[in-house]
Amino acid sequence: MAHPTRLLFMDLLMDGEKCVNDLTRAAGCDVTTVSKHLALMKSAGLLICEKRGLQVFYQIACPCFEDFFGCIDLISSTSEHTRCAC
Repeated sequence: MAHPTRLLFMDLLMDGEKCVNDLTRAAGCDVTTVSKHLALMKSAGLLICEKRGLQVFYQIACPCFEDFFGCIDLISSTSEHTRCAC
């Protein structure tokens, strides 16, 4: 998750599923690099995918991930001693 491209993908996927081509355009990387990131995220249990014709669509596997981003936003916008209430 620590890679900026993976965080970008999770942010984009919070709005709903995306195909590999959409994620490739957003990241500005080649499709091979994007596919490697997505495979790693899928194997970690963060994403699920579905093949439709020639395209593969990804979506977030864990519905609580949006809470994680909200928690990070809360912590980064307040003092360093604030604890998240999650």
